[in-house]
Amino acid sequence: MDLDAVADELYGLRPEEFVAARDRHALDARKAGDQSLAKEVRALRRPSLAAWVSNLLVRRQPEEVQPLLGLGEQLRRAHRELDGTRLRELARRQNEVIGALGRQARKLAAQAGHPVGEGVQREVEETLHAVLADPQAAREWAAGRLVKPLTSMAGFPAADDALLDSRPAPAAEPRTPARGKLRKEDAERRRRLTEAREKAREAERELRAREAERELRAREEEADAAARAVDEAAARSAEADERAGELRERLRHAEEEQRQARAGAQEARERARQADRAAREARRRAGTAAAQVERLAAG
Repeated sequence: MDLDAVADELYGLRPEEFVAARDRHALDARKAGDQSLAKEVRALRRPSLAAWVSNLLVRRQPEEVQPLLGLGEQLRRAHRELDGTRLRELARRQNEVIGALGRQARKLAAQAGHPVGEGVQREVEETLHAVLADPQAAREWAAGRLVKPLTSMAGFPAADDALLDSRPAPAAEPRTPARGKLRKEDAERRRRLTEAREKAREAERELRAREAERELRAREEEADAAARAVDEAAARSAEADERAGELRERLRHAEEEQRQARAGAQEARERARQADRAAREARRRAGTAAAQVERLAAG
């Protein structure tokens, strides 16, 4: 048993199963005399629900990992190269892919016996955004051992706006007729670079706007669902109040019947005692009368 194998097993379990399995492995390591491994295993943290769903997606759909990592590389390259046209194309693809994977992850969680809601799905999608923006986040996600959701940056790393300014200054050129042409070419390059930067910024603004709109729709759906839940809860509460009233009335009647039954039982016990006393008195009188009869007969 080694740490890598244990971690791979633990992060494939449902969150509520994690702690017991981790502690069992740590105990096994201590019994085997490997205190260092026991300590490392014990330090493993249970994943949050969203992290578990993200890990589940990686483990159950491994064929989705490499295409997403490839898309992230393309997006980062387009940002570095300030390719606005390519960025807009990839941004559309990014939204489609992340939306589809978020829905797929939620479906996998339900199939695994642990349904999740819209909030968890959004955390999974935020993790996927981070995977596309950050190579380190991509490596962590692809390992399938996340402890908590990943958070994406505000956007992809921006291209270096000072790129041209940081280049070594060109050597003095002799005054030749070609100098004017070179200046024009340099100005054209600068113009194209500025235009590419603006297109990149525009693509990023569009991406953020779409994400904000998607978030707004999700929040509105949550609000509608919450309102429906309130209405349903109010209806159930009213129904429960009505049932409770009926039960209280039935209890009151039952308690009254119990009181009357106890009174009747007490009365019956009293009559039984009186009847017993009367029977004893009758037996005593009968005995006395019989004795008198015997004496008279003998005399």
